[in-house]
Amino acid sequence: MNHLDNLGDSTTDDEAGSQTTEDEMPERQAPAAAPPPPPPAPAPSTGRERPHYELRHTLRGHTESISAVKFSPDGTLLASCGNDRVVKIWSPFTGELIRNLNGHTKGLSDISWSSDSVQLASASDDTTIRIWEVDTGLTLKTLRGHTSYVFCVNYNNASNLLVSGGCEGEIRIWNVEKGKCMKKILAHLDYVTAVHFNRDASLIVSCALDGLIRIWNTTTGQCLKTLAESHDAICQHVQFSPNSKYILSTAHDSAIRLWDYQTSRCLKTYVGHTNQKYCIAACFSVTGGKWIISGSEDNKVYLWDLQSREIVQTLEGHTDVVVAVATHPQQNMIASGSIDSDLTIRIWTDRGGT
Repeated sequence: MNHLDNLGDSTTDDEAGSQTTEDEMPERQAPAAAPPPPPPAPAPSTGRERPHYELRHTLRGHTESISAVKFSPDGTLLASCGNDRVVKIWSPFTGELIRNLNGHTKGLSDISWSSDSVQLASASDDTTIRIWEVDTGLTLKTLRGHTSYVFCVNYNNASNLLVSGGCEGEIRIWNVEKGKCMKKILAHLDYVTAVHFNRDASLIVSCALDGLIRIWNTTTGQCLKTLAESHDAICQHVQFSPNSKYILSTAHDSAIRLWDYQTSRCLKTYVGHTNQKYCIAACFSVTGGKWIISGSEDNKVYLWDLQSREIVQTLEGHTDVVVAVATHPQQNMIASGSIDSDLTIRIWTDRGGT
């Protein structure tokens, strides 16, 4: 349908968009004058109707609440971090702990891999960001400048830049090679809980406990757009879609939203999980079917069909709130991490997976 094409083509990241696996994803409601679509058949791009994820490994080792889990871009490793001040590196295929990255003096909130899977950045309550060489476990650089807890961090695709968000409301953009802050943006009036580059690093999306989602020009630091959730929907996590045409946000009204940020329209809302208190991330899964995946305060992992918004599977096994989820870059594999009384990471694989 033409309006689908227009939806994708109106973005600022068109030149690479056609290479992604999800360009056709969100459809707006068809105009009233348009004929109704035929009865829906499974979209060819979906591959199969429902996922069938099963528990493969349970990873134990963290001694305080887990805050993030991230697969390496080459798919060989899984990193996790938490309030116990340690980054742990695991094999997602065997569940084996490979090494600990020690050095932070307070708890960690976030981690991000460089695109070559060689380095890892970690964000800590000790107000620093560390860049680690994963194979040796050595700290390559310690980035200083935030004046309060660093809550979130992400590399750009070229891995020459890092963006971080702090509890003082600042966003900082860092030159990775020099370990220096290039730009400081007074971005929000409350904790910045997520920051993410789009695919060509021309834009940054951020969100904070002030309830706002903001899009920034990376070069100038100018705020290009502000998206406001409803009054009771304090946003806590936000990211660009893999093709950078959309934004996925989570909020404390137990809803996940997919936005067309060019038009400031919310295209899809995913509900059924519980998220009213904790900072819970969601992510895209595009290796098999196209799913939205999130943790939940009812101790489950939820999978929605991206297009239909239907819950297609729930994963049970955690015994406390699931705050962290990640998807493997090549295989149908999910990692989930939990807090306080659970403290496990669980690896789930799709038995019908491709």
